[in-house]
Amino acid sequence: MVVVLSAVFGLLIGSFLNVVVYRVPRGESLVTPPSRCPRCERPIAPYDNVPVLSWLLLRGRCRHCGQPISARYPLVEAATGLVFGLLAWRVPEETGSLWAMPAFFWFGTICVALALIDLDTKRLPNAITLPSYGVGVVLLGGAALADGDSGRIVRALIGMAALYGVYFLLVLAYPAGMGFGDVKLAGVLGLHLAYLGWPQWFTGWLLGFLLGGFFGVAAMALRRASRKTQIPYGPFMIAGALVAVLAGAVIADAYLGVTGV
Repeated sequence: MVVVLSAVFGLLIGSFLNVVVYRVPRGESLVTPPSRCPRCERPIAPYDNVPVLSWLLLRGRCRHCGQPISARYPLVEAATGLVFGLLAWRVPEETGSLWAMPAFFWFGTICVALALIDLDTKRLPNAITLPSYGVGVVLLGGAALADGDSGRIVRALIGMAALYGVYFLLVLAYPAGMGFGDVKLAGVLGLHLAYLGWPQWFTGWLLGFLLGGFFGVAAMALRRASRKTQIPYGPFMIAGALVAVLAGAVIADAYLGVTGV
């Protein structure tokens, strides 16, 4: 039931994320004006704003002007619902309680938003990344106290600083490879992954590099990119982190078993 309710909550958050992803890079208000059709600019009625379902009932078209509505909107909503459902399934199993769920719902929210914004604009806005440090520390700190496990938040803070430091050194060594937006994102990812454990932290860090490197090599092999092509790295960092939350301990154990470390 918790997983199902979390997935439904994620659908609602996903609807709002469509607004965030469009407006934040443009510096627009998230509150006004209300959502409207980008073509005829008629406001969207509440009954036409039900996640996924409204798009299906309207057959992907505006009720007023009949122009197509991008399938991206319901896909973002569905993806956010899936992320929330998976987090509600795995995080309590890793922590032994539900106290960390608010922190990881925030984590899932910014992961979806930042991945999409980075793909669209090749930027990771400070307006989302920087507040996530404070939100994450407060929510995870509260969860650790509620669980009587202060060691978790200490480990999380170390993981935050460590992953930030790793990416900071990489940017200094090879500035063309990534930007400081990736460095700031790394700290947020390290905070949440280390809260779950060092295997999750290590797996998230490693998978981000592997996914980004594989995509870059494949794009060059297919002549879709060159060494000078700017490829957004944030989505790969985020994908690696989400996989690590879901299966980081299993992946780390398998890696150690294969390498014999």
